[in-house]
Amino acid sequence: MVVVTGATGHVGGTLARRLRARGVPVRAIGRSADRLAELARQGAEPHVGSIDDAAFLTKAFSGATAVFAMVPPDYGTPDHRAYQRRVGDAIATAVQGAGVPRVVSLSSVGAERDSGNGPIAGLHDLEQRLEAVPGLHALHLRPAYFMENHLHGIGLIKARGIYGTPIKADSPFAMIATRDIGAAAAEVLAAPSFTGRSFRELLGPRDYSMRETTRILGQAIGRPDLAYVEFPYEDARQALVQTGLSADVARLFVEMYDGFNNGSVRPVQGRRPETTTPTTLEQ
Repeated sequence: MVVVTGATGHVGGTLARRLRARGVPVRAIGRSADRLAELARQGAEPHVGSIDDAAFLTKAFSGATAVFAMVPPDYGTPDHRAYQRRVGDAIATAVQGAGVPRVVSLSSVGAERDSGNGPIAGLHDLEQRLEAVPGLHALHLRPAYFMENHLHGIGLIKARGIYGTPIKADSPFAMIATRDIGAAAAEVLAAPSFTGRSFRELLGPRDYSMRETTRILGQAIGRPDLAYVEFPYEDARQALVQTGLSADVARLFVEMYDGFNNGSVRPVQGRRPETTTPTTLEQ
């Protein structure tokens, strides 16, 4: 039995579906029975509850051979790192209480740092909290920037005919499709045998600059002249708050963008066959 937290999300959903396709028993954790219904039809065992409820998670993790652990985003929380720590504590407490032998966590490139990397610092905390569980075998998947993040720019493209973030236009960096993260997790969890504590970066097919990304997006939507604009950090922070993010989450995102720009948020394992995934931005 593999327990998948965040089972209704992009990564967790892909993972759960792939495991079920291979005949692996899956317990799917989510906050909505309706959103878990499709996985239930595929044979997954749905468990509805709160990801920061250690008692609920301990029961859900009971008898599991492995858990896929992630902190679902909460962009409205007034203290994002405290939220991440609360969820991480609940997961780790449940893992220990249920006697789960192995955990694969969803972390991020840059999670070796405990500051200066925006919301990624909270994933550093998750890694550390899991590694404090006695005897637990833990593998942390550290994917690059999600390609799907660019979908958040659709409103800007429609409203102003441009795409923009604070990330430098011509500095290539790794991007990955979330389905490839789920696929990588499925390969590990279909027959989990890893031991010790380790991490694996997932870096997509190649690096892309934001200018190239904008060109690809423009071609896909019939706007080959779509321009990329580097926004000042303060302008970006204000825009994020206006879209509904809390002031703290907006601040953390800007800090992460700065980490991309100054090179402090970057892969440490480097691109090699085991860190490269197939889906391109054009797909």
